[in-house]
Amino acid sequence: MERIEDCISFLLGKATQQVARRSRDALAAHGVTPVQFAALHILSERDGLSCAEMGARLLLDSATMTGIVDRLETAGLVERRPDPEGDRRINRIYLSPDGRDRFGPMNAAMDGVNAEVDLILGSRTQGLRAALAVLGDVGQQPADAKDPSR
Repeated sequence: MERIEDCISFLLGKATQQVARRSRDALAAHGVTPVQFAALHILSERDGLSCAEMGARLLLDSATMTGIVDRLETAGLVERRPDPEGDRRINRIYLSPDGRDRFGPMNAAMDGVNAEVDLILGSRTQGLRAALAVLGDVGQQPADAKDPSR
């Protein structure tokens, strides 16, 4: 590689910085971070998950997920409730009424970020999303992609 600008790591890093900045800016008015929004989004799809289930979906360890839920609970956006099956080791996480009310505008803000990126990329959007999905989950790569000699 002759130039750092040709390095995939550099290109992904710069793109990540730009999208992350846009996401942080869009969500700042709502008082949440992008990862907190992701947790709220998961609960909007399926309320009553455990921290472990949420962490598995977001690929976050349990300590990190617990901290995110703690901050969302302090902000009044989620509620912890005992497991309805009676397992005292598990708390289930639910959107609070305030969290449910505030989620729609947060989601609209993130839709705006996605639309902005889609506008910049144009017809390349679908291909980039598919490529990022493959890179983000090595287990889903085609067998040929795992073997650089092919």
